[in-house]
Amino acid sequence: MDVSVVIVTYNALPWIERSLESLEGTGAEAIVVDHGSSDGTLGLVRERFPAARVIEQENRGLGGGSNTGMRAASGRYYLLLNSDAWLNEGALEKLVAFADEHPEAAVVGPRLLNPDGSLQRSVRGFPSVWRLATEYFFLRKLAPRSRALNAFYAGGFDHDSVREAEFVMGSAMLVRRDAADAVGLFDEEFFMFNEESDWCYRFLAAGWKVLFYPEAEVFHVGAATTRQNWQRNYREQMVSHLRFLAKHEGMREAERARKMLIASLLLRGAMFRGERGSVYRDAARWLRSGETAALLESRG
Repeated sequence: MDVSVVIVTYNALPWIERSLESLEGTGAEAIVVDHGSSDGTLGLVRERFPAARVIEQENRGLGGGSNTGMRAASGRYYLLLNSDAWLNEGALEKLVAFADEHPEAAVVGPRLLNPDGSLQRSVRGFPSVWRLATEYFFLRKLAPRSRALNAFYAGGFDHDSVREAEFVMGSAMLVRRDAADAVGLFDEEFFMFNEESDWCYRFLAAGWKVLFYPEAEVFHVGAATTRQNWQRNYREQMVSHLRFLAKHEGMREAERARKMLIASLLLRGAMFRGERGSVYRDAARWLRSGETAALLESRG
């Protein structure tokens, strides 16, 4: 198969071994881009998987690491796979066959499963002020399957059939090289979060499709990396929302989102105690420290 699998690692034990094991026998090119692991990740990869190509670089975020891997890849498809995700038997072959049958698809997303085999909902909607409000004010919990109150998490999306999507989670996504060549790789201004939503937005704007294909299944632990520094990464999530809106909807819309997020995080900070409440209050303080343009420039 003409597929290059790109896995970005940062202290990826214990999941990276299972991730790479799931590629054995597929014939895929495996590329591991490491961002400074200190937990033995690199030693394990080199010892257990000598055929995998290892690239070490400073931490440039998930998009930046994926870009490095894709630039080094030889496949006509890229499979971007999180270090805490692994393929079910036959998943890669199914993804490639489906993509070959649908040349209009820039991205094909598999069905994601939790480690216990239950469904992990993996289709999302592009951020907007309203959609973010339904999340951060807990409105989506009033009608979790409603598109009106839960379009951000693609409420009501059927994960049992082939469907077009706005974007699929970057935990596992097959990307057509020709499409990536046409629109460019990840925007590395998105250090973490929303890099895949920005990419899919650009694919759709260029006339490509993003398709969800449930016959191929991938297990995904979820947040194995982001939990390592939740407070910093939660603030990074706020940055990514503002950056997406500023880029695609304009700075005025991003500024509206900043004010809405401040209000929602102050509410959350009052509702929750302990570390969780502290994370919300810290994010609110940062959002109040300047207008959107200045905040994004400081994170550039």
